[in-house]
Parts: sequence; structure tokens; C-alpha cells
Amino acid sequence: MRAIMTGAAGLAVLLMLAISPARAQEDFTVTLLGTGTPPPLMHRFGPATLVEAGGRMFLFDAGRGATQRMWQLRKPFGKLDALILTHLHSDHVVGVPDIWLTGWLRGPYGRRDDPLVVMGPEGTENLMSNLQEAYAWDIDTRVEDQGMSRTAAGVAASDIGTGVVYDTDGVTITAFANNHGELIDPSYGYRIDYDGRSVVISGDTKRVDSVIEMGRGVDLLVHSIGAARQELLDSAPIWRRIMDHHIEPEDAGRVFAETRPKMAVFTHVVALTNGQIPPVGADEIMARMRTTYDGPVTMGRDLMRISIAAEGVTVTPWEE
Repeated sequence: MRAIMTGAAGLAVLLMLAISPARAQEDFTVTLLGTGTPPPLMHRFGPATLVEAGGRMFLFDAGRGATQRMWQLRKPFGKLDALILTHLHSDHVVGVPDIWLTGWLRGPYGRRDDPLVVMGPEGTENLMSNLQEAYAWDIDTRVEDQGMSRTAAGVAASDIGTGVVYDTDGVTITAFANNHGELIDPSYGYRIDYDGRSVVISGDTKRVDSVIEMGRGVDLLVHSIGAARQELLDSAPIWRRIMDHHIEPEDAGRVFAETRPKMAVFTHVVALTNGQIPPVGADEIMARMRTTYDGPVTMGRDLMRISIAAEGVTVTPWEE
């Protein structure tokens, strides 16, 4: 694998930040399992971000293909400490049953021995309760037929509010409200603190003061992004409505300029298209963001891994 460097303006900064994998502390890492949105793209699976800190594993959102991506890395999703949801749009939760039930199976990818811990905004408990009802036949059959543990097929779900939602063995996770639109409320971002280092995951959001307050000076800011061509926005009201729920590149740059993270990474890349008007490409998104920010930023890709060490932040793309 190799360190990634993007954009001439940020190259010198990235060279200073990137350190060799041999020197990096490996006790605090973030892996972008999926950086996509609802369209079923092979190069961008559904939104899912794996955070490993102090020997613990947390999955933030479970979009399409989260289990495949985790096992591609040989990370047993049956051993997650918690699944934490930003909001309940289908592209963020469609992989939840797979994480839950396949993680219960006895293959090396699973082997969960206790109920799956799931946290998220209001509606999370209802989601998991209904999933348990929907999959009752599968659970009952496997318990009877294969002698599997009913306890391990359980769910410990909770509707959380803002504030600290996890604080164990030096790992602290704090939920904060973001701005994903008037009707998508509550919707959360999260800050993860460990051993004097910090990561903020914005969740799907427009520019909002809470991301700036929580993200100021962090080691890593993982931020959603959206873009659409003006021709598309003018073609039908739905496209503007969708963009009104997402931050655009220029505003994202302004957020980074105010927070000044050691590294910023884009994920959940909303690049709208109707199949005739092409989507805005990654290079154009980065160029537009560069009109308002000149610091270190990386366009996220699936399976990109970010190591947060005392010496600096290392970004490494996936290579077979």
C-alpha cells in the first residue's frame, strides 16, 4: 500500500503529515468501508465508516455492502463493540440486518456471542424491534435447527440524544446534532476521542456550527459532500431539494478553514445525475473546494484507511 497525496496546493502539507506505516501508531484508525449514496455503484458501496480505537471496533452506519467490505479487510463484524447510526435514511441502514444476523453466524466473519449493541437517533429502537419481528422465522429456525444461541441473536438498541454516548477504556464517543434538513431530525454527527487524539464524523449535513465546534483542531474530520451541475438543478425541483440537504464543495472548504483539522476526508459523495446530465466528478469537487481552503484534504475512496498517530495522520488507499 502507498500513502495518498491529492492536489498540488496541499502536497507539501501532506508530505509533512504522512509518516511511514512502520512508525505510525496503529491503535487509532478510521477505514472508509463505503463512501457512496443510494445509487448501486461498484466503486462506492453504501455509507459505512469503521473506527478502531484502543482495541475496540465501532461501525458508524451500515450501508449496502458493509459486511463484504469488513470481511475484505478480514475484520470480523461479529466482534463489533457497537453499531452507531447517524440517521435512518435507507442507504445508511440497509446493511444493518446483514451486520446483525450474518455476524451471529459461526463463520470466522461472525461469531458474535452477545446481543448486537445499536445506538442512533430517535427511531433506532423501533427499527431494530421491527427487524427482529421481520427475521423471527430465521432466528427461530437457526436456534432450533443449528442449536445457535438465541441470546447472541438479540439486539441491545437505544435511542440516544446529544452528548457522550460511550465512555469505556479511554474511548469517548460524543453525539452532536447536525443539519440534514428540517424533516430529518434528529440527525447526528459523532466525535471520537482516544489518547489525546480525535476524529469527527460529520454525518450527512449542510454547513452547521456544531460540526465546526466539535471539529476545531481535530486530527481527522470525515465530512460528507454533495455537488450537482446547474443544468440538473434547473431541470426539476427534486434535484435542488436533494442538494438542500447536503453541503457543497465551497461551503465544505469554509468549514475546513474554520476547523483546521490535521486532515479532512470526504465521504458519502453525493454526485447527482439523471442519467443524461453527467455527475460532477471528484476532481471538480476538489477544485471547487480549493477556492475556499488550501489545507490538507483527501477525496475518500472505499477501503481508504487513515491512521491517527501522535506523530501525524497517514492516509492509505486500498490496494489488493
